[in-house]
Formats: sequence, structure tokens, C-alpha cells
Amino acid sequence: MFTMLLKNIFRNIFYSFFVITDFLFLFLVWFIITVTIEYPKIENELLLSLERKQIAPDFYTIKNNWLKKSETGLWEMYVEGDGFERGVMEGKLNKELAEKQEIAFIDQIQIMIPSKTMLNYLKFFIAFFNRNLDKHITEEYKQEIYGESLFASDKFDFVAPKYYRMLNYHAAHDIGHALQDKNMTVGCTAFGAWQNKTDDNSVIIARNFDFYVGDAFAEDKLINFVKPTNGYKLMMVSWAGMIGTVSGMNEKGLTVTINASKSEIPTGAATPISLVAREILQYAKNIDEAFAIAQKRKTFVSESILIGSAIDNKTASIEKTPSKTELFISPNPDYIICANHYQGKSFINDKINQDNIKSSSSNYRLNHLTQLIENKSKITVTDAVAMMRNRNGMDEKNIGMGNEKSLNQLIAHHSVIFKPAKLQVWVSTNPFQLGQYVCYDLNKIFEEAPGLQTKKELYEKESNIAADSFLYSKEFKQFNAYKKTRTFFSFIKKHNLNYRVSKKIIINFLNTNPEYWETYYILGNYYRDIKCYNAAEANYKLALEKEITTSQDAEIVKKELKKINELRTSGIITP
Repeated sequence: MFTMLLKNIFRNIFYSFFVITDFLFLFLVWFIITVTIEYPKIENELLLSLERKQIAPDFYTIKNNWLKKSETGLWEMYVEGDGFERGVMEGKLNKELAEKQEIAFIDQIQIMIPSKTMLNYLKFFIAFFNRNLDKHITEEYKQEIYGESLFASDKFDFVAPKYYRMLNYHAAHDIGHALQDKNMTVGCTAFGAWQNKTDDNSVIIARNFDFYVGDAFAEDKLINFVKPTNGYKLMMVSWAGMIGTVSGMNEKGLTVTINASKSEIPTGAATPISLVAREILQYAKNIDEAFAIAQKRKTFVSESILIGSAIDNKTASIEKTPSKTELFISPNPDYIICANHYQGKSFINDKINQDNIKSSSSNYRLNHLTQLIENKSKITVTDAVAMMRNRNGMDEKNIGMGNEKSLNQLIAHHSVIFKPAKLQVWVSTNPFQLGQYVCYDLNKIFEEAPGLQTKKELYEKESNIAADSFLYSKEFKQFNAYKKTRTFFSFIKKHNLNYRVSKKIIINFLNTNPEYWETYYILGNYYRDIKCYNAAEANYKLALEKEITTSQDAEIVKKELKKINELRTSGIITP
């Protein structure tokens, strides 16, 4: 009897094992089929046999295409042709730069998410979430991304195959929305001015692109000059491996910049916003055509696309969510400001947008920039640069270096000024927007760029804007010291080290950034962790006296104070 029972138990275990194994196998097959992305079909494979030539240090050519590093520190690239040809040229020319960018990106992801388990979960989640991503990208841009992916680094094949990775990197900005409310874009700010507000009555557009993925990611900015087979010639400021647009201008004097906003919860992949912006830049010559392209593309994040137009001699903002698209025309007759919330009629009563205005730094930056613009009767390029470099708060109050409420948060990947009527663009050099702004004239670029064989400078040296004097100041050295000490405090907290910091280190840390609320919050957390509650309480109170970035941050500080008061009330700590 016992033997029969034992046999039945083993039989049931055996059957259960195979049922579970079969289920897991079928699930794996289904998952692979579901997330498999079809590779584009290529007709001109002869392009793959072309060899890159090195003409001089940091100067490479293939046919009419080239990549070189300017004496300003900016990388410049010229490519032409259809989608696949451009992609192959980009992939061959900038393969070392693209690998460096990917290393910096992956390193920062691992810092943000140190858990290997969580990273693996994230990898599979993104693969499933973006399983239909290719269906929302035009054939031309799939061909370009595929051509470039053929020369991507082998080092990260453990993350995903090269073409999969490149597709998903173009949605990195959007995936940030999908995974968390606060993505990598902290707080981009932009404005356009025209007519009576500018020195020559033509349009000026200025923007800070505050996309921070670590200092290393922003080291090698790439100015990409493109002559496509179809559409308009264009320039974009970005990084190696990126064919989407975050800041750019085309030969018709149409400019595009993108600013993230608080998003609805996405349910699946759609067109990455940078590729919508690229399509506008390549195929639109005025605001109406730009809006028509934005309307026909579905996105899975909320974004403002600021459009400047030489033809229209004005600037407007396309405010886009997964469910609505509106063209916002500023109520001001000669300027428009774009931060990280919506201003159009469709979003006046939108709860997500209203919550964003109340809780984030977006409205504060918009109001501060309004002050700066209103204080200028006529805005010049130099004025626009000064506004983008402004580190203060409302009424020019000192709110601490690196505060998200500042227009210049000292994290920008790049800053750009456009003069569309003259096809001029000024691009910031490292670090952030503190280095000189380098001027390019697209009329000259597209005349001299095709087939360049001599390493010569193409920028307009006499029109450059000098570096910010802050770059050479004592305060900037203090800010760098502040960042290093902040990282040190983060390290001892992350690793639960029972480490006591000397009084000298604490005093020096306070002196590096005394007006920034986070300085006191970090010290409050340190004292809390070593159970010096009175000192923790004093620093939390000081943090609340400063200009705190968001209402959520203020609530976090208040909760810490409440915990200390509860411990004191319960008698665990003495008054």
C-alpha cells in the first residue's frame, strides 16, 4: 500500500515537473516570438565594403562623408544619402565614439539601478514593452538605425542584439517616462523671441538640454550635418549613435527642440519623440507643416516640441500627449517660453498637467525666464546666452548651485542658440553651457562640407560667444568640490558604512554650496544615520529655509523632521 502511494506521489511530481517545464518552454517561445523585431531589408549591401580613411588625427572620411574633431572640442560629422547609406556612414565613421557613449550610458544605468536582478527585470520589461517599437518607426529611419547598428560595439551584446539596442536607445528618453515619473531629463528650458523683442526683428531661439546621464556622456558632443536624399538639409546637436533630433535646424530656417512634460501612463510602444522631431526637421519648412507631421505620429510620452520658423518669423509650441496634440501660440506678441508643462487650452483643466505645474520646478523656471525677457527691450544672441547661463532664482536670488529651479542647473548636455533667418547656430562647449558657444553658418557648411578632404575649421570664429567667467571662478571650484563630497556621502550611505566624518569635512562641505537646500538635507541624513538627532533636526530645518526644488522634496524633509519629533515624544531620544 505504501509502495503504491509512493509511486503515485512520484508519478504526480514527475507529471507536474513536465507540465511546468512545458509551460515555461512555451512561455519562453511565446516571449521570444513576441519581442522579436524584424530586420529591415537591405538592397545596397555594397556600401558595407567601403573603407574608412584616416586623413589626419581625429579626421576620417568615406566618399563625401566625414567625421572630425574641431579645435573647440566639438565633434562634427557630415553624411549624405538615403537612410541605409547614412546609417552605414555614421556607423563606420563614429564607431569608437558610439562605443564610448554606450559605455557611459550603461555605466550610468548601473549606478542608478545597482541591483543585477532589477536590471535583468528591466531588460525583459523593456523588451516586452517595446516589442512593437519598429512598427512605429518609418522605413527610412529603421534603415538608418540598422545601418549604424552594424558597426556597434560587441561589448554590450549581453544587453540585446545591436539593432534592438539601437532602436531602444532612441526611445531612452521615452522609456524614462514609462518607468518612472521623473525621467533623465531634469528640467529643460527654452524660449523664442521675434519682431519687436529682438535686435533685428528676426527670430532668436535659445534652449538648454538638461539631459544628464553622467559627466562622461556629455564629453563628446556631436554636431551632425545631414544631406538626405529626400527632404531638407539639416544640422542636429546630439551624440554618436543618435539619429533622432533633440535640438536642430534645417536649410529652410526651421528649428526643433524638445522639452519633456509629465506623462500619462503609457500602455505600449509608439514613435520615439526624437524621431518625430527628426521627421519634422527633415520634412517641414514652416510651423503648419511641422504640426501636420506631429499630428500623424502617435507617441507614448508627453512632450513640447518648440518650433522656430524663419518663413513664419515666429515660434510656436506643439504640445503633444499620447491622446492629444495642440499647437500653442503664445499670448505674448513677440516671445514664447517653453519649460516642462503645457500652456494650451486643451490642457488648462488637465489634472496631470496641473499637478505638474504645482509640484515641479517647471513653472518657477518659466516665471524666472519671463522676468529676464521682460527686462530686455531688445534681445541679442549674447543676451540669450546670458539667460541660458543664469544660475539664480526669481528676482536673481541665490538659490544654490545646481538647483533644478535654476535655468542653468549645471548639468546640461548642451545649450543652443538659433538665428533661423541667417541660418546661424551657436552650440555650447564643455562643461555644460559654461564653455564658449561656437557659431556655425549652415550656408557655408553645406557649401564646403561635401567631400571635405582637408582638416580645416568650419565654424565662424569671429562670431563665437566667449566662455562664462564663472568657469574660472572660486565658486566653480567649490561646486566641483561639492559634487565630490556629495558623492562621498552617498557612498557611505549606500554601503551602510559606520563612518564618522570629521568636523572639518562637514564645514568645508557647507561652505561649498551654502544656499542650496540639498546641502543641509544630505547632512541631516548623515546625522540621522549616526543617531545625532539634534544635529539632524537642525539641518533639516535649515533645508526648509532654502529654496527647495519641488513640493515632493519639501515633504520628504518634513517627514524626516516628523520622525525625529516622534522619537523625542516617545522618549527614545532626549530633547
